[in-house]
Amino acid sequence: MEIEVICLETQAFHQLLDEVVNRMLAERKEKPKWLTTDEAMALLQISSKTTLQKLKNEGHIHYSQPMKKHVLYDRESILEYLDRHSREPFRK
Repeated sequence: MEIEVICLETQAFHQLLDEVVNRMLAERKEKPKWLTTDEAMALLQISSKTTLQKLKNEGHIHYSQPMKKHVLYDRESILEYLDRHSREPFRK
């Protein structure tokens, strides 16, 4: 077993530590429960508002409509929808 030693200057070490901490904190940030139309479409990777409306109207994804023209989509229901439609890769 070979051991490799890496030496860093103190300033470089602290910069590396700051970068690691910042990345970990960014990953831990809680994502919002409710998504806008554009955010929901991005998560679903679709470009058609008609497709999004169809998914909503058919009950595939949950939504909230706090105002007449303001619709928000539930992130978790979109992720569940994607999971329900995931497929195992073809194996020989």
